Amino acid sequence: MIFGILKDIKEGEYRVICTPMEVKSIVAAGHTVWAQHDCGKMAGFPDEAYAAAGARIVDTAEEMYAGCDMVAKVKEFTTQECAQMRKGQIILGCIHPAAHPEEVDALLESGCIAFTAEDSHRYGSPNCEAAGKQGALFGLESMLTINGGKGKYVGGFAGAPGMNVLILGGGTVGQAALQVLYALGARCTVMDINVGILRTLMNQYKGEIDTMFCNKETIASVLPQTDMVLNCVKWPKERKDFLIDKEMLKLMEPGSVLVDISNDDPGAIESSHETHHDNPRYVVNGVVHYCVSNIPGAVANSTSVAYAAEMLPFILSILNDGVAGCCAKDGYYRRSLTTYEGYLTHEETSAIQHKPWIRPEDILGIAGGHLDPAPAATVTHSDLFYQR
Repeated sequence: MIFGILKDIKEGEYRVICTPMEVKSIVAAGHTVWAQHDCGKMAGFPDEAYAAAGARIVDTAEEMYAGCDMVAKVKEFTTQECAQMRKGQIILGCIHPAAHPEEVDALLESGCIAFTAEDSHRYGSPNCEAAGKQGALFGLESMLTINGGKGKYVGGFAGAPGMNVLILGGGTVGQAALQVLYALGARCTVMDINVGILRTLMNQYKGEIDTMFCNKETIASVLPQTDMVLNCVKWPKERKDFLIDKEMLKLMEPGSVLVDISNDDPGAIESSHETHHDNPRYVVNGVVHYCVSNIPGAVANSTSVAYAAEMLPFILSILNDGVAGCCAKDGYYRRSLTTYEGYLTHEETSAIQHKPWIRPEDILGIAGGHLDPAPAATVTHSDLFYQR
């Protein structure tokens, strides 16, 4: 098969889904690799390195879509990109389909076979770790007086206390943020609805962090003493309520900081809206908001190296085993199948957008065989199936 590495075009996005190291592995497996011109340049991987690894350098995205059996990149696909896809062509990227109805419509119209990468991670995405760690650092940058914050130093100085930080969500993102902030001396509180996670974190940090059950009331109780909030909760998209509404921001001191790492739309923070690296902050009710949606793009080299390594087995499975074989062997890959030749195969998207769907194992004809199990990607379910 011909596998193509696309250049990401989202504003402020500098990552690449495959480095030259992965190109060597794909070529060694007997496949052909095309790399779009400058696809890895901003992450520190020039065209010369891809060519040396065995890739053919292709000038334009149009040529890539026209010639490749499978194309991949890090972030979503625009409707203009979808218009270049063809029936049966395999597409891989962080599509976030439930939140992007126009993108889903365009993918369905194209007849392509699309996988959304964020649902494919058995052990959590390196992008989540990067978002948590770098998001914590951007939060500290936002706390600086010169950026509109109230000017508290994370670990304090002699005679001046450090910051009180509230982390909402104890998953991969929240744990990554906690690791950075705890190491720098912040006094940290983690909230989650999973008592097991809270107990594990208490033991891991030897009781030197606080943990609380996460709901609106407990959040409100600690906001007056909180200098910075980091939202790391994956909020169900069908919910219309918030963990923090605009009025609750008034409980915090002016110049406090809110970092919405999850940045869902809609999400857990009423006052949150997407920003970009060139203008990342705004203020609501005295609280400085940092809401960049692709935080890992700011550390493009490290995130590309980590992410590409994790995505390589997925890519090779599709190339070597075919779509059906790949989805049978790994349930996490199967649940990430989003569209298949004009059919929606993503349950959360069906529920949120009220579109009919079909289970991946049914449309692939593998339902009766041995399938690797995987939990549902989200708690959102849909019984709106195609009538066949």
